[in-house]
Amino acid sequence: MSTLKIDDLHVTIDTEAGPVEILKGVSLTLNEGETHAIMGPNGSGKSTLAYTIAGHPRYEVTSGSITLDGEDVLEMSVDERAKAGLFLAMQYPVEIPGVTVTNFLRTAKTAIDGKAPALRQWVGDLRGAMDSLKMDAGFAERSVNEGFSGGEKKRHEIMQLQVLKPKFAVLDETDSGLDVDALKVVAQGVNEAKDATGLGVLLITHYTRILRYITPDFVHVIVAGRIAEEGGPELAERLEDEGYDRYLTGAEAK
Repeated sequence: MSTLKIDDLHVTIDTEAGPVEILKGVSLTLNEGETHAIMGPNGSGKSTLAYTIAGHPRYEVTSGSITLDGEDVLEMSVDERAKAGLFLAMQYPVEIPGVTVTNFLRTAKTAIDGKAPALRQWVGDLRGAMDSLKMDAGFAERSVNEGFSGGEKKRHEIMQLQVLKPKFAVLDETDSGLDVDALKVVAQGVNEAKDATGLGVLLITHYTRILRYITPDFVHVIVAGRIAEEGGPELAERLEDEGYDRYLTGAEAK
């Protein structure tokens, strides 16, 4: 069983006023096939956790560790992390003019697997992913995310997830900006990827609405860079009723 382990992680970023610590000792363990929801108010460190796992150079790990099946993730380059089985769906996917979705995905798949996928199998996998996400076939020949709506960009991220087949996916506010119909389609795409490969999912969100369609095994509440509470799906339901005020009051007291 594959395991992604985060242990006592401290992360800072540089600002005009000097280094600022964002994560202050975050620990969690994500096993293959599990879904963990990371919840919390704005500025709590959720996206910092996502980008640190992916290897964004802006975020400096000052102490703690991240390991994937016992291997030190922090010693890996960004592409090595992807090859090892880590995937990040960004909150704001970038546009890549002049690179078609088909070429982008086939190049990524070749880099991860070390060899180009068989063409017939590849075409079938790509078509199947697009169908499941209700994407028009014409998207395959469009430049990556260029002119895509917010919902189309998020569907494209999940299409990448389905065809690249990572071990663990970090989904950074995938529900942001989605209407109800698009949310259901994206959530179904994540569930299908999980069912097909045993994917482990770290789902970062402010709101509980996506958790109606992607059921978490565990919920972690991050406030002011620390995990303030952990539980099961019932914790998310409680947050829907109570919000984050009681955590924020405690954080301000510290």
